[in-house]
Amino acid sequence: MLMLNHVLSAEPVATERLRQHVGRTIGVQWREWPRFMPAPPVLLFHISAAGLLEWTPDVGAPELADLTVRVDASRPLELLGQLAQGGRVPMEVQGDAALAADVNWLVDNVRWDIEADLARVIDPRLAHEVATVGRGLARGLKLAVGTGAQWAARWRAGRL
Repeated sequence: MLMLNHVLSAEPVATERLRQHVGRTIGVQWREWPRFMPAPPVLLFHISAAGLLEWTPDVGAPELADLTVRVDASRPLELLGQLAQGGRVPMEVQGDAALAADVNWLVDNVRWDIEADLARVIDPRLAHEVATVGRGLARGLKLAVGTGAQWAARWRAGRL
């Protein structure tokens, strides 16, 4: 939660968009979560006056949220790889149209600038090198996860 708000607060346009929806709630549900893994909880977030998100555990039912985001979690490793690469995850958004438009904008436009954060605590040139290595590792992770998912699909289909 802290990381998400850190990323949002680094983008004044993002917090301004969320400020227009103060008091509303966003529910996040996981579709098609693999049965062999413990199911993650439904997440509910309240939009604060600062334009940030506050986690509201056990407050209300997810169907009472002003906006529901359903994330396709049928392939959690692939989902993790997409997130590591800064890609958009497969999801459906349902509920308040104005809030949905702003959440979609956030998903499409807001990314964590790791290099800028590192440059605040270490030499900017070193931060650039670390970020470059990190991007390479993320690409490698995405490739490995994708290949693993292909092998798993073949195994399930009996083609191995």
